[in-house]
Amino acid sequence: MTNPIQNSWRLLKESLEAVTHAEELALLDQAFDEALKYCDNQTNVDGQTFIMHHLNVAEIAVNELGLGVPTVIATLFHNHQIKDEAHWKRLTETYGADAVTILSGFQKISELPTDRLSYQSDQFRKLFLSLIEDIRVILLKIAHRLYDLRNITALDEHRQHRFILEVKHLYIPITHRLGLYTIKAEFEERVMRFELPDVFAEIEGKIAASKDKQTALMEAFIQPIKKELEAHGFDCTLKWRTKSIPSIWVKMRDQKLLFEQVYDLFAMRIISKSTPKREKEDCWRIYSIVTDLYNPNPKRLRDWITTPKASGYESLHTTVEGPEGIWVEVQIRSERMDNTAEKGQAAHWLYKDKPAKREAEQWLNQVRDVLENPGQLQFNAYRKDTSGVADKIFIFTPNGDLKQLPYGSTVLDFAYEVHTEVGARCNGAKVNNKIVPIRHVLNNGDKVEILTNKRQSPKHDWLSFVVTDRAKARIKRHLKEEELKEAEIGKAELLRKLKNWKIAYTDDSINQLVKYYKLKNAIELYYRIATEKIDMLEIKRYLIGLADGEKTTVKTSTEEIVHTKPTVKHSGSDDYLVIDDSISNVTYKLARCCNPIPGDEVLGFVTINTGITIHRVNCPNARRMQERYPYRFLKVEWKQSIDHPNFNTGIKVSGKDTLGIVGEITNLISNDLKVIMRSISFDTRDGRFEGKIGLMIKDTTHLEQLMHRIGKLSGVEKVVRFD
Repeated sequence: MTNPIQNSWRLLKESLEAVTHAEELALLDQAFDEALKYCDNQTNVDGQTFIMHHLNVAEIAVNELGLGVPTVIATLFHNHQIKDEAHWKRLTETYGADAVTILSGFQKISELPTDRLSYQSDQFRKLFLSLIEDIRVILLKIAHRLYDLRNITALDEHRQHRFILEVKHLYIPITHRLGLYTIKAEFEERVMRFELPDVFAEIEGKIAASKDKQTALMEAFIQPIKKELEAHGFDCTLKWRTKSIPSIWVKMRDQKLLFEQVYDLFAMRIISKSTPKREKEDCWRIYSIVTDLYNPNPKRLRDWITTPKASGYESLHTTVEGPEGIWVEVQIRSERMDNTAEKGQAAHWLYKDKPAKREAEQWLNQVRDVLENPGQLQFNAYRKDTSGVADKIFIFTPNGDLKQLPYGSTVLDFAYEVHTEVGARCNGAKVNNKIVPIRHVLNNGDKVEILTNKRQSPKHDWLSFVVTDRAKARIKRHLKEEELKEAEIGKAELLRKLKNWKIAYTDDSINQLVKYYKLKNAIELYYRIATEKIDMLEIKRYLIGLADGEKTTVKTSTEEIVHTKPTVKHSGSDDYLVIDDSISNVTYKLARCCNPIPGDEVLGFVTINTGITIHRVNCPNARRMQERYPYRFLKVEWKQSIDHPNFNTGIKVSGKDTLGIVGEITNLISNDLKVIMRSISFDTRDGRFEGKIGLMIKDTTHLEQLMHRIGKLSGVEKVVRFD
């Protein structure tokens, strides 16, 4: 063991001795000896030994973040790749659960791909925090990145850019949220020094050139204020600082100013120890004292005491001209206001961020007091509560993009989230380089590569395990489209058979078959014929039976419906009305409440003065009248006509409001399908549309074809009929 390693280890232990028991120090020695054997004089690319690197990171964790023995133990092993469960178990038994929790959490977040972090910072930060059970994991990672940036010249170019990206989009917001302002400021300065070295050096030089003068100016500025506050009986804390170089540069860049034109290079905060009843009054009295001493810029007054920000932030801000014409921003607030601004929802990072990001980071707030008081470090109470089940997970694509999914999502859900065609062809996946089936349930942070097969297609049983609405909708749509394709084949097969059997094809015969097999509609009948779920010989026997009059439940034969034009038919004790365009001796009308069209199951209600009103069987009005006047209802059927009239009906269409979607729908209806539109209205809101279209339609088959074609348009999600 070399002297530098011995010296570093001795200094690190000395830093911990005051707050560490003898048993813990002995455990530290044991961990150090094991880590030393594991590292075995291995070196980084810069020639530094692994163990020395570990000690340097541990020194930052202890002396700058106030962390203790469990974190140091985790740091000693943080480059030790542990995959075997028995090894994890031994480490837990030897060094305790805390150290192993920190170590496993550190390794888990270190494996996350960060190459595309700048494009998805918000989602990545939520994933990052959702994976962590113990706050010390984040703090150790912060210590590690702080060490990396302090020694950035020793890194290769790829790691330089990757670490800068991580710090810029991940660790700067987190350190700000935790109140680690010194580390945050160093992160910001090192990022700017790396990205804009010339600009940084120029501003740094101008500040350094007048450092002594600045200190003297601010002391001269503060003393009169301090004296007057004491004279008026105020108990206040006064703080001042020179604004950081990144902060100055942001103001120069955004406001297009020269360095010399930046108003407030200095910031001062006056925090009064006031009672709740007097705090607003005290703030204004302090403001009066400050502005009596120094000339304020009235345009720079911000009164968030009388009218607090929506976030709850309260403070008085003013900018005054001090000695030798320097401008100083002065913030005046009570201790309660300062506490709310620093620790509550209106914390500095929240109102600086555009927009605010609150979700996963809220739990970090509870550790802030502990971080600011290292002597009170009791981290066991500050683990993240993982008793509840998360409602969402974050999954990586092979390219490093993030997809957010509900908890419990499967490989198939993820495939449909990537692309509908990818989902339809999915037959498995590589999850963290292991092949798994489409039913495999994903975990937070998994990296997933979808495997596809051109011969794969959606199945009905897929609906039993997918959880996302997107996957369910896409599978149902595909199955419906396949059903319609099969139905076309089935219809052609039925027509061919009927021709061979010399049986006429009519709507009535098809409706009778639908009722006989207790199906929903003709499409389902054709689909079952195509998939051989219905025996064609059975259909033949049934239709021949209808033609011969052997089925007592049939009111007329197919031949009668085609070639005769009766208005009212009698069969035993039952009467029924056949509706077609040849009725001359019976007055009837179609009910406006349900707008029946040929193909609908209908019934007739005999009115006193206006003849017979035709309703759909599921019409609510008809049901109510049937309960009161069952004797006034007549059974009704439609009769096919060569020159059938059009009937009124309507459809509702909804989906994503894409460019030109309304034009596509109306062109399809009027130009492609030659359907007359009676009325049309569309409403759009929040990127979605909903439209109602009144139509003149021939029959239900015609309507189903129309709705199917509209449903296949890109952006259309739902098409339903309305009365």
